[in-house]
Amino acid sequence: MGAFSTAHANDPYPSKPITMLVPFAAGGPTDTVARLLGQSMSKDLGQQVIVENVGGAGGTLGAGRAAKSPNDGYTIFLHHIGHSTAPSLYRKLSYKPVDDFEFIGLVTDVPMTIVARGDFPAKNMQEFLAYVKANKDKVTYANAGIGSASHLCGMLFMTAIQTDLTTVPYKGTGPAMNDLLGGQVDFMCDQTTNTTSQIKGGKIKAYAVTTKTKVPSLPDLPTLDKSGLPGFEVAVWHGLYAPKGTPKLVIDRLVKSLQLALKDPVVIARMADLGTEPVDPKRATPEALKKHLESEIARWSPIIAKAGQYAD
Repeated sequence: MGAFSTAHANDPYPSKPITMLVPFAAGGPTDTVARLLGQSMSKDLGQQVIVENVGGAGGTLGAGRAAKSPNDGYTIFLHHIGHSTAPSLYRKLSYKPVDDFEFIGLVTDVPMTIVARGDFPAKNMQEFLAYVKANKDKVTYANAGIGSASHLCGMLFMTAIQTDLTTVPYKGTGPAMNDLLGGQVDFMCDQTTNTTSQIKGGKIKAYAVTTKTKVPSLPDLPTLDKSGLPGFEVAVWHGLYAPKGTPKLVIDRLVKSLQLALKDPVVIARMADLGTEPVDPKRATPEALKKHLESEIARWSPIIAKAGQYAD
């Protein structure tokens, strides 16, 4: 730490642009959160935060890249709930989700929605559940690939209704949504950051949200918990990380910038439009993120083991 401080005494951090790695394709819900966050943090840091998308293998390629990046503060990493499920989904990982990263803080909890093609016959969630169970051999469920939020939600949904459905994996949320809009697949469960505009535009049918409370931007949607699946709850939380060994002075500066961004009226308003909101600043800390990640790893491990869905 002393060497870092001396070397940069006349060159305070940050002195050049910062790269924020996102382990999913551009245009997806996590990318949307990253770009919104990066724009606000850039204003505070005085240097541009550039989003770089490194998609593939359910987010594990980007995570592996981030873990092996220089720990000089010029690479940070935004990931969602998939960072906690990767140890259970993948038999071999090139990194350790807890041990190979420094923690900056939680960013947002994004609700998910059960949505279907525009001409799906069910009128409400109760009819939807009945229809899916009665037509399990022909109903198709789209997801953005193993490890994606839509994959995890679908796995939890099928476990909850005790019904296996035909899943259609895509290479990202965009292609999955395009086929849902085109009627090539029947339904999916995805983040409000990706579905809200389509729902409000009347292009797809929406049946429920996956959180215990309603989403203000979608007030007409009931919760799954109150619509036939008591106790069902899943939200896609996002956390901000840096490679292991990034100096504490740098982490402290990034924590401060993150917390300021989460109070930015532009960020708050835009997140509200997308059906989510920033976390309380008390959760935007290294300690809160580490504790949450560890608890989520413990939560998802038995669910994934029971479902028996793994990737090589």
